[in-house]
Order: sequence, then structure tokens, then C-alpha cells
Amino acid sequence: MDSIASLLNASRPAAALRKRWRIACVVILSCRAMRALPRRALVGVLRSPSFTAINMQSFHDEDGSSSEETPFSHVDMGRLMNLVKEKSLDDLRLLGGVRGLAAVLASDVDTGILGNHEDLQLRRETFGSNTYIQPIPKGFLLFILDAINDAFLLILAGCAVLSLAFGIKIHGIKDGWYDGMSIFLAIFLVVIVSAFSNFNQDRRFRKLSAESYVIEATVIRGGRRQDVSIFDVVVGDVVCLKIGDQVPADGLFLDGHSLRVDESSMTGESNHVEIDGDRNPFLTAGVKVVDGYARILITSVGMNTAWGEMMSSISRDTDERTPLQERLQKLTSSIGKIGVTIACIVLAVLSIRYFTGGTKDDNGQKEFNRRTATFDDVMNDMVNNISAAVTIIVVAIPEGLPLAVTLTLAYSMKRMMEDQAMVRKLSACETMGSTTTICTDKTGTLTLNQMKVVQFWVGEQQVVSGVGFVARSILELLHQGVAFNTAGSVYKPNLASEPEFTGSPTEKAILSWAVMELGLEFDELKQSCTILHVEAFNSERKRSGVVVRKEDEEKTTIQHWKGAAEMILARCSSYYESDGTVKAIDAEKRSKLEQIIEGMAACSLRCIAFACKQVIREDNKISEENNTHRLEENELTLLGLIGLKDPCRPRVRSAVKGCKLAGVDVKMITGDNIFTAKAIAFECGILTPDDANIDGAVVEGQEFRNYSMQERLEKVGRIRVMARSSPFDKLLMVQCLKQKGHVVAVTGDGTNDAPALKEADVGLAMGIQGTTVAKESSDIVILDDNFHSIVTVLRWGRSVYNNIQKFIQFQLTVNVVALVINCIAAISSGKVPLTTVQLLWVNLIMDTLGALALATERPTQELMKKPPIGRIEPLITWVMWRNLIAQALFQIIVLLVLQLKGRSIFGVNERVKNTLIFNTFVLCQIFNEVNARKLEKKNVFEGIHKNWLFLGIVAFTLILQVVMVEVLNRFASTTRLNWGQWNFCCGIAMLSWPIGWVAKCIPVSN
Repeated sequence: MDSIASLLNASRPAAALRKRWRIACVVILSCRAMRALPRRALVGVLRSPSFTAINMQSFHDEDGSSSEETPFSHVDMGRLMNLVKEKSLDDLRLLGGVRGLAAVLASDVDTGILGNHEDLQLRRETFGSNTYIQPIPKGFLLFILDAINDAFLLILAGCAVLSLAFGIKIHGIKDGWYDGMSIFLAIFLVVIVSAFSNFNQDRRFRKLSAESYVIEATVIRGGRRQDVSIFDVVVGDVVCLKIGDQVPADGLFLDGHSLRVDESSMTGESNHVEIDGDRNPFLTAGVKVVDGYARILITSVGMNTAWGEMMSSISRDTDERTPLQERLQKLTSSIGKIGVTIACIVLAVLSIRYFTGGTKDDNGQKEFNRRTATFDDVMNDMVNNISAAVTIIVVAIPEGLPLAVTLTLAYSMKRMMEDQAMVRKLSACETMGSTTTICTDKTGTLTLNQMKVVQFWVGEQQVVSGVGFVARSILELLHQGVAFNTAGSVYKPNLASEPEFTGSPTEKAILSWAVMELGLEFDELKQSCTILHVEAFNSERKRSGVVVRKEDEEKTTIQHWKGAAEMILARCSSYYESDGTVKAIDAEKRSKLEQIIEGMAACSLRCIAFACKQVIREDNKISEENNTHRLEENELTLLGLIGLKDPCRPRVRSAVKGCKLAGVDVKMITGDNIFTAKAIAFECGILTPDDANIDGAVVEGQEFRNYSMQERLEKVGRIRVMARSSPFDKLLMVQCLKQKGHVVAVTGDGTNDAPALKEADVGLAMGIQGTTVAKESSDIVILDDNFHSIVTVLRWGRSVYNNIQKFIQFQLTVNVVALVINCIAAISSGKVPLTTVQLLWVNLIMDTLGALALATERPTQELMKKPPIGRIEPLITWVMWRNLIAQALFQIIVLLVLQLKGRSIFGVNERVKNTLIFNTFVLCQIFNEVNARKLEKKNVFEGIHKNWLFLGIVAFTLILQVVMVEVLNRFASTTRLNWGQWNFCCGIAMLSWPIGWVAKCIPVSN
């Protein structure tokens, strides 16, 4: 060390000193690789001043060049990266095993890395960060090309070319370009708006994808457990894994028990792989933990892992089309085909009338005369006929309809995010509106997930005034049962600080109770015993176990069990009394203990039992295959019972009531015993006194599982609560409900919930307690784990469907009226009153703004007073047809009167008459837009003052219409109107409101 110190003080070390320094480095590295060295001695070497010297000092060769030495400069990067990929045990042994490799990576297997900013930065610079190269996002130009590739837009483009050519031929280039260029402008606007909307949607999904992969991992840094993003994990980190976790990076097994992982995401094989320290210590990034728990050492991160290489090539499909979008696409296609057919018929009729002398010019003479007609005259007249047909095609194609769906879904997704719901699949927005049944978990969804131990029983005696009278031997066994049979931990930086608890809410509550009430010294106890075997908790067995041996008792092991109270009690043959004596459990005692459990459950408490069994080594069963101690599940001794209180969420009762009013059945599926489940269900309003009298309203998972298929289908509708259920029972219920025609939404937070989440019509994962597997299997992530947020999602789903129906009614009214007016006018007079520019203004600008206005209608409570939308219910209902026909008939009659008698009524010329028709038509749509706010309610003004965006869009549309009439006369083929004419147009349009009110008085079937 003296030589190193003098080396640090030298400004330019001589060749001899440099040689001595290199020898010292070799010695240090050799020492690190020796497994035989005691761990503490090795750590001492790592923390010695020489180690710091390597990190800081720069040395110069004789030629003046410098070589930077770092703590990791000796690490063979290629060998380290390939260690887990190749799964070579020989290479691992050459590196000194997992603990030797940890020393090389300057990590301590117990306390982890230092974890300060400098340490983390150095590791990222040396080994890379745990991030992936994202694929290049799709550019805006590609979205434009996708938008152009639409059959009806191409038809419109053809019409634009014809209109432009014929317009210039007839009217000259100065005035003939308006119609053709206006169609091109409309196409341009549709393409740009559509491309911009899809581009934004792509960005939104990329952001959503990034948020979906924000997964936390538990690491040990500086001796302290802490949760960090998986993207912040570095090489050398010690990561703690439990059931449901995703392995954040390539790593090696340090210690743990019963660890099994699902490697299907990497290998495609669904078999679960067992991980241990001897035969298979290799863990690949991206695999999921399905059983057990462990600590691992991270060896490769980011793009140096196989998972990173795979993730960099994955791009999310942002071209997802929802069922409603598909139905609307078919509707648009059908309307377009009808328009093209009618246009062809009109063209044929006009051509026949023209060539048979049925049309006359302004002087009353036949337009076509075989003896005097020239080719130019015939072409000009045919161009007019073709222009009329083109106008009909333009009015028939509802350009704004697909755009309306995109705007509605985009707006709804944004608002749902604000309401604590992250949509992962667009189709889920719509499907939630059709949901008839919600299968929900209890813990964390209906309750606050804030566990606290409120009752403690030893034998038949409740401990209420401290544990002073409880025998020391019982407390010692309880300390062991809590400290070793847990996936949580206790961290206490110093004696003066408060302990910090990690783990699930249940684990944290039990640890907190044991430390605060029972005087558990967690770290001290951990050092006094050795864990021999662990059986981790899972939702099937409802219990967990551990075998421990005290350091001073070589021949005796103690088996500890913890789990569902009635399941543990069923395996006990004796129990401890508070004075430490052991008594046998006869039928009478068992009945009394069961009553204690039922009493706690009736108070909505989760009941957990602790039991143990001492086994002498000679009697202990040892597996010859892997030499591990096996747990026995019979002849146990009951240590004690505890009751944990998890209060219901404040608004959950009103939310459940709201679901019932909306015709949505709520079923609670929980792992708790039947008494706790019933108590919580009554508290939440899922069960009512009337339901309690219904046979089969409350069942246990095993009972439901043992039904025949026919019995399940008969009884599943009556079930309100399923207790002691497994994930398989939840999946079975979902399948039965779907088979009976229900639209099912399911909540889930565990890895084992993934099959049910995928099977359901809408999978709802919990954002706080949900595992990575559950979130990836879901359609919507509930960010606050609150049942009230699920009801909000249900309301939004209905709102999306309802808003799109409003716009369809509004859009089709426009199309039907314009189509009928132009067809009748074209056939009767050979001319159309509404020009191409005017129709495009109505069809595109107004409808797009109308779509935005109607899409911004927020969900109302009235939506939750209707039954769910059927799975096969028609998109256009009888209610919509009633409203549509009433408004269309009114507008057609008014416009036909203006078309046929407008000149004589007002004493105006043809141009003013056509302007009056156009202005009245547009104003009718503006007033009808207010009617469209409510499909069934007569009061269409309810809540309109709260929707400033709607009012703003209507006002903006009105201003644009004034500009079209009063300013853009040449472009829009209009002329200025006086105040009287404006008043007439507004008065006629205003009649839309009373006509809408009268129409809604006509009863129709839903």
C-alpha cells in the first residue's frame, strides 16, 4: 500500500513504479477471482484505497500517451455478455462463480452496489444502460400516402379532374377552376386532417407503449431495498424477484427458493423452467417469475441482452381498427356506392332527356337539335350533365364520417387517461359500453388495500392488552414464522430511525405488527437461523411454508406455515395456549376455533393463521434427488390467529349501485373465506338482504369447479360472490358468462389472472398492484386500482358509442337532404341548386366541426340509467331513424319550395334563390346539430352551457357561413343577402327545434 500511496503522489511515475503498479493490479484481480477467500476479506480488498486509486489516477507512458484505468477496465465485456446467452456453467466457474463475479463487478451480494450517482454513471458508461434502441417511427409523409390510398378519395380526385377540365372549357380559366380546385382542396383537407390525426395517434400509442413498459424492480443498493424503474437497473445490481415480476436484465441466481420462470416470451415454450444455483443459475431478461422468490446479480443490460435485441425490432401496430370503425367503414362504403349508382342513373336520365328533346334552353327552345347541333354544343351540354352527376357523387360520399370516429376515440382516450384509465386497445373503449357483467377482485379494488392487524388470538384467548402474558417460547416461534415465511423485508438504517417495510400490503401489515407489537428484531433473527427450504405462497394453495434451523440446534428443524386460517387449522392437531402449553384439538376445540375465525370474518377481517412443527433430523424427509428438506402439512401445532382489516373504498357502494342501475351485474371473486367475502360484499352493496335468500348467490371456488357444465351455465347468473377462488375458477366463470351471451369485463392484478384477462371481452389490470404479466394481458389499465374508476370507464364506453350515433344521425340527415334535393332538381330542370363547392363545405368543413363538437360531449348520468348496448344491436336505431326522417322531411319540403317557388316568393333572380337555398340548408344543419346532442331527451339544451367547446364550434361554424355568403361570392357561387333574407333563413332553420321536440313525442321501439 505504501508503494501505491507514493505512486499516487508522483506526477510522472517512472517505468519501475509503473511496473510495480501493474503487478499490484494483477495480484488484486487474482485475489478477487479466488472463491476460497472469505467474503468479508474480499470486500475489504474491494473497498481498499488501491481500488479508489484505479478509479481516479491517470498514467502516462514514456511516449506521452495516457491510458485510463477504471475499476472495470479488466472485465472481458464479450465474455460477460455471452455468459447468460450461452448458459455456460464452465465459464461461470472460471470466473469464480456468482460470488466471484459479483466481486469483479464491485458488488456485494448482501448490500449490493454503492448506488451513488458516480457509481451508477460509471457503470452505465462502461456496461451500457438498460434501454433499447427504438425502431424509427413512421414519418408524416407515409401517413399522407396511406390517407390518399382510399377508393372514394380516388373517385373524388377523378371527379375533380373532370370538373376542372369541363369548368375551364365552359367558363374559361378565370372562373372555371373553382369547382375542380375546391374538390382538390377538399381532398387535400381530408388527407391532411386524416394523416395528422393518425400521426398523432401513432405518437400517442408510442407514448402509451413507453408507459406500459415503465416497470419497477426492487434492487439492493448500499444495503437498502429500493424500487427503481427497470430502465435504471445497472450491471452489478442485486435484484429481488417474486411471483409476477419480470426479470429486468440478464442475470445470475444468487439465492432464493422454489424459483420457476416462464420463458415463453423468449423461447415460445410454455413449460416453466426451474432456476437454482447449481444446475441452472441463468436468467434471461424479459422472462416472468411464476413461482418462488430469489435475488439475482445483473450481468448484462439493454442491447447487450437477447431481450433488448428483440425489443428493438418490435413496433406497436397503430393501424388497429376497432369493430365500430369497421362497421362505419362498411356504412360509408354502402352510402358511397348508393351515391355513385344514383349519379349514374341521373346522368343516364339527363342524357336521355337531352337527346330526346326533353330539355330546353333559356329561350324555351330544345337544347338538342339534330340539324343545328354542333359537336361543341353537344359536348358543353353533356359536360353540364356530367357536372351534375359529379355533384351528386360529392354529396353522397360522407368524408367526415371516418374522421368523426377517430376524433371521438382520440378525445375519449385522452379524457379516460385523466380519469385514471389507460387504454391499451382502442376496441376496449367501445366494448365497455356493451358490458353486462363485471367480475371484480376484492383487495385493492373494492377495498383500500391498506392492511392493518386489528385482532390477535392465541388459542381461545384474544390478546388485547399487549403480549406480556404470552409465553416467550410462543413469541419466539411467531418471530420465526413472520421473519422467515415472508417475501417482504424490514430495513432500519440506524437505531433512531423508523423501520421501513417492503412487500405486499398483507406482508407489510404482518411485519409491521410483528416489529411494533411483538418486538421482532428482523436482521438479528435472520442471522441466527438458516433457511433450508421454502414453499412460496400461491393463489391455489392459499398458504406458504418454510423450513429453518437455528445455528445452535443442528438436529432439529422447525417447519413454519402461514396462510388462510381455515386451511391451516384443518392441518393442525394441536394448539398453543398463551402460557406455552400444547393442547390437542378435539372436535369441541376445533369448533370453537372455527367460530373465532368466522367471527373475525363476519367483521370483514382477513383471517391468517400461523402454525409450526418441530422435526428431529432423523425423522426429517430428505429428497435424494436434490437434498432439500420437504415440508410436512399434517400434525401441525397452531401458533395463533390474526385478523387484518382492509377498509372499503369510500365511493365503492355508490359505484356498485350505479352499475346495478345501468343493468350491469357485479360479481366479486376473491380468495378470502366465505364469511369475509360475504361481509365485504354486504358492505359494498354487491350482496343485499334479498340476494342472501337466493340459493347459490354465494359459492366457493371448489364448489363452482365441481359443478357439471350444465349446472354452471344454470347457476352462474345467480352468483354474486365467489370465495376461496383460484384463477382457474375466475377463468371458468368468464367462459360460462360469455357462453350465455354476456359481455364480460374482468379485473386482475396477478400473473395467474392473465388467462381470465385475455378471455374476457375487456381485461382490466390494476396499475398499482398489477404485475407486468397482468398489464400486458389487459385491454385497459386502471391506474388507481379503484372500482369507481372502472365505473367511469363503463360510462365512457357508453359515451363513445352514443356520441358516434349522434354524429351518424347528424351526418346522414345532411347527406339524405342534399342527395334528394340535387337529384330532384337535376332530373326536373337539368341544373343543381347546390354547387360542388357548397356541398363540400357542408360535407367536409361543417361535418368535421360537427364531429368535433359532438365528440366533446362528456358522459352523462343518463347513460347509466339505460340497459347495456347489445352485442349485435344495429348501429342506426329506430330512434335515430325517427329523428333523421323528421328533420330530413322538413328540410326537403322547405328546400323544394324554395327551389320551385323561391324566385316568385322573394322576387329575386336565380343566383339569389340558390344562395337562399344554400344558406337555409346550412343553417338548418347548425340548428339540427343542437338537436343531435340528445337522441331521446326532448330538452336538447340541458347542460349546453357547460360545454364551451361545443358552443365555440357552433359559433365558429356560423361565422364561416357568413363569410361564405357575404365575402367568398365568386368562390362559393353565392351573392350577398339582405337582413330580411337572413332573418327568413334563420327563422326557417330555427323550426328544427320544435320539429325535433314533436318528433321525440312519437313512440318508437328501442
